[in-house]
Amino acid sequence: MQRKGKCPLPLQPIPKSNRNPKNNRNPKNNRNPKNNRNPKNNRNPKNNRNPKNNRNPKNNPKQSLVVYTEDWTQPLAGLSRGEPFSLFLELNVLLYAGVLAFVAGLGWTVSTWSQQLGDVLVLTVLSTILIACFWYCFSRAPAWSPAETPAPSTIFDYVLYLGSLVWSIELAYVENRFHLLSGQLDFYLLATAGLFFFLAYRFDNRFVLSLALSSLAGWFGLTISHWSADQDAAYRQYALLYCLLVGVGGALLQRRGLKPHFLATYLNIVANVLFCSLLSGVFNRQGYGLWFLALLIACGASLVWGLARRHFAFVAYAAVYGYVGVSSMFLRGVNDETAVLGYFVVTGVAMLVALVQIGRRFGRPA
Repeated sequence: MQRKGKCPLPLQPIPKSNRNPKNNRNPKNNRNPKNNRNPKNNRNPKNNRNPKNNRNPKNNPKQSLVVYTEDWTQPLAGLSRGEPFSLFLELNVLLYAGVLAFVAGLGWTVSTWSQQLGDVLVLTVLSTILIACFWYCFSRAPAWSPAETPAPSTIFDYVLYLGSLVWSIELAYVENRFHLLSGQLDFYLLATAGLFFFLAYRFDNRFVLSLALSSLAGWFGLTISHWSADQDAAYRQYALLYCLLVGVGGALLQRRGLKPHFLATYLNIVANVLFCSLLSGVFNRQGYGLWFLALLIACGASLVWGLARRHFAFVAYAAVYGYVGVSSMFLRGVNDETAVLGYFVVTGVAMLVALVQIGRRFGRPA
């Protein structure tokens, strides 16, 4: 007997294509796009045997035509997973900028309020900071090694940099107030350069090494300023001599295995001093042709070195200093301010775009 009542689920007609089970055994039925509506048809592995169908973007319109390399996908994958990413370079720059800001404020305070505060208080404060910084560095530093040595703590390099800058402020204050060497600042600069070289190689710090090279360059400049000859020509000649001595000295130390990673710092200082000295000759009204030729040779050498060693800084030096020199030659004798402004706007934007594109090729150094 049948039970009276309504059926709980409405009855639906069975499609004709599914009534006969033989239709699903024939793989030819899968060629009809109507058969793909049934999810059982996708279980047939024969439909996915041809890998060429997946390579053609026409067969898969949702496939992106952009191919990302592993270097690009790793940071993106880390961000998608919520993993932290490194801000070491940015924080390093900010901390060194903070040290410079503190030292600048300290120097302004000393120069402005020294008479009200008195020499004893000023020298006591500066000496206390100096002794504390150097005590911390010498007490925490590991044994010296000619190879690259990591810092023993996070703040070690910043404390050393602070102590070096405070030394410069105190030395300048002592000479300004007591005139121990009767204004002969070149001896102070030479002694400061020697101290900074010792600290840089003892504690493996590139920033202190740059201070040493800058002090040495200042000693060269002040020594030449005592002469009464043509100082412009003398400055250029001795700037070239400084570049030769520093470059050769850095290369010899690198060959001897004494902090070989310092060679990049030597070459960066040498490149900037060399290009500035050559540009000063290009800006002359007479005899600038030889200096312009030397500038082009230096730019070519810097470009080749940067491309061969994958150092973007030397490529940027060649581009920027070469652009300034060529612009000086091109605009020599042009008095129209509108033409000069238009030239710098167009060529400056083009130079900036070119440097950005080259920088993307190089990527951020590790």
